[in-house]
Amino acid sequence: MKEFDQINPPPRLLMGPGPINADPRVLRAMSAQLVGQYDPSMTAYMNEVMSLYRKVFMTQNKATILVDGTSRAGIEAVLVSVLNPGDKVLVPVFGRFGHLLCEIAQRAGAEICTIYAEWGEVFEPGQIEDAIKQHQPKLLACVHGDTSTTVMQPMEELGAICRRHGVLFYSDVTASIGGNDFKTDAWGLDAVSAGLQKCLGGPSGSAPVTLSESFVEEVQKRHHVEAGIKDAHHYEGAGSRIRSNYFDIPMLLDYWGEERLNHHTEATTMLYGARECARILLQEGLEKNIQRHKLNGDAMLAGIQGMNLKIFGDLRYKMNNVVGVYIPDGVDGEAVRTALLQDFGIEIGTSFGPLRGKIWRIGTMGYNARKDAVLVTLAALENVLRRAGHSLPAGEAVDSALRVYSTGT
Repeated sequence: MKEFDQINPPPRLLMGPGPINADPRVLRAMSAQLVGQYDPSMTAYMNEVMSLYRKVFMTQNKATILVDGTSRAGIEAVLVSVLNPGDKVLVPVFGRFGHLLCEIAQRAGAEICTIYAEWGEVFEPGQIEDAIKQHQPKLLACVHGDTSTTVMQPMEELGAICRRHGVLFYSDVTASIGGNDFKTDAWGLDAVSAGLQKCLGGPSGSAPVTLSESFVEEVQKRHHVEAGIKDAHHYEGAGSRIRSNYFDIPMLLDYWGEERLNHHTEATTMLYGARECARILLQEGLEKNIQRHKLNGDAMLAGIQGMNLKIFGDLRYKMNNVVGVYIPDGVDGEAVRTALLQDFGIEIGTSFGPLRGKIWRIGTMGYNARKDAVLVTLAALENVLRRAGHSLPAGEAVDSALRVYSTGT
């Protein structure tokens, strides 16, 4: 067909809030040959994925699997499976993705209870505990790092708060896992979902999920086996039917479990990619990976500040892997992004809602959390800003970043 060429996207350096350039090793893994979903090699890879992601999530949870779909698929699987119609869920909202948790929980028929923080701020543990006491929810659902605001909610104390009040604790860690401290078991999480396209260094399309025994016990009350594959030993839960077939976690656990009870055809290529993301991260070492994100994030921050640019959000809670930058007065933010893309092949992000047109979001994550990517981005941004009329000291952006690299802190 003459009107369609082969797919050949332009070279881009993706330095926004995600997605990022996938690690070439991940792309190579994803080009491997397909096998049948019950081939012994395939089920072995599934077992390896579960083992690898237990280490990534820092958990002993047996129920650690992939949900086929983007990170939003993982969120939806968790929420639609645990929330019966009428159940209360508390969502602390401090950015766009807290609103997303509300949206999905509402579609599951839950009663939504919310507390709000200004974008760029986070919650004190006491504020969340007070809201739990007031609303007595079944579930606390909280984003860990919200790339819309570039800040990260501290979670070390929230698990103990939830246990005191008999509340299940879920977090979406799509934007933070791998590049920031996160300890599923030590912090008392019952459910965690993620995505590959940020600090894990892969493409969007697979959602790693880990679930505690308490969470699994709760969702198994809604266990259901489809007609046509149901056998005499299978049981039906007494609870209401989960409203999604595809995102039914008890069904997914049957599929990933020893029985391999048929549910869907596993997305083999994405499983290869997810496996390689975790393998690469653990080969480097989880702590070293986090420190690499912090070093490159600190260098980017120093370089941005060296251009007379103001940082958005409370820096005490800044994520290692993304920084929010106020667009200078008199500068057309979209024109700067366009020039970076067209002249240098570099993409940075805009933002949403109340921050739309007010800040840029610049990421250093996954495969792109490296020195050359940071320095090239800073040099290009300095050039574009100078041509846009922004006053800045020539060369200071790269020099400031290099000083961070020279000290390693």
